[in-house]
Amino acid sequence: MATSDFPLTIKYFTTMKKTVFSLMAFMIISCATSKDILYFQDIDEIKKQQIQAEYTTHIAKDDLLNIVVTAPDKTVVMPFNLTLNENMMGGYASSQSLFPYLVDSEGNIDFPVLGKIHVEGMTRIELINYLTERLYDYIKDPVVVVSFTNYKITVLGEVRSPGTYTMPSERTTILQALGMAGDLNIAAERDNVLLIREVNGVQEHFRIDLKSAKIMNSPFFYLHQNDVLYVAPSASRIAQGTNTASIWSTTLSILVSAVSVVSVILSLSNNAK
Repeated sequence: MATSDFPLTIKYFTTMKKTVFSLMAFMIISCATSKDILYFQDIDEIKKQQIQAEYTTHIAKDDLLNIVVTAPDKTVVMPFNLTLNENMMGGYASSQSLFPYLVDSEGNIDFPVLGKIHVEGMTRIELINYLTERLYDYIKDPVVVVSFTNYKITVLGEVRSPGTYTMPSERTTILQALGMAGDLNIAAERDNVLLIREVNGVQEHFRIDLKSAKIMNSPFFYLHQNDVLYVAPSASRIAQGTNTASIWSTTLSILVSAVSVVSVILSLSNNAK
């Protein structure tokens, strides 16, 4: 073998390596079927049933709440709105801005004039009704608006863009959360999505099957603030990841052996000359 043939030999082995990996990837993808990747495969069986899932969200410790009180007489409601004015902000604010209420470790907020209020466990509507009733002693025709400012969901695992997302409203479905994360990867295990949720101060977990449309009637279809979704990889994805290191190691060993053989052949060829 001439010295000029050596680069061609290396190129040949490189080409073979790429071909082997391409064939393996094709085989893995070919193993997937529609039953492995389609959502709501039994949707036709329950399409006539009424969706009964609810999205009631309860206020929890460490929540941040925006609470706005208004009425026909704007001057009367000023003491009941927790705001930062331009004097408090060093003159940088041209107008008043809302200051969120933090639910403390005991589940309370400090509300102007009314004092400490225990809000943990209330729904947003329940808090609105409670404050409205209390404010009738001070304000004529009060209107109260309550919203969450830290309504966040975390999505991890086999999605295109894992991360923590701030949701625009408390009426957020698991599909909307996954959509914000770029949807599931093709290698995601759709019948093994883990939901981690804090219930009464205790972390609990639930398994969700996105292949079944029954999720639409489950208590997990609508998410709660601070929910965490973990999408597990499929068995083929795990096998692929586990075998990749072994394949690379084996391929490298073959290439090293091949280079050694070529070197010996070249050496013998030169000695023969």
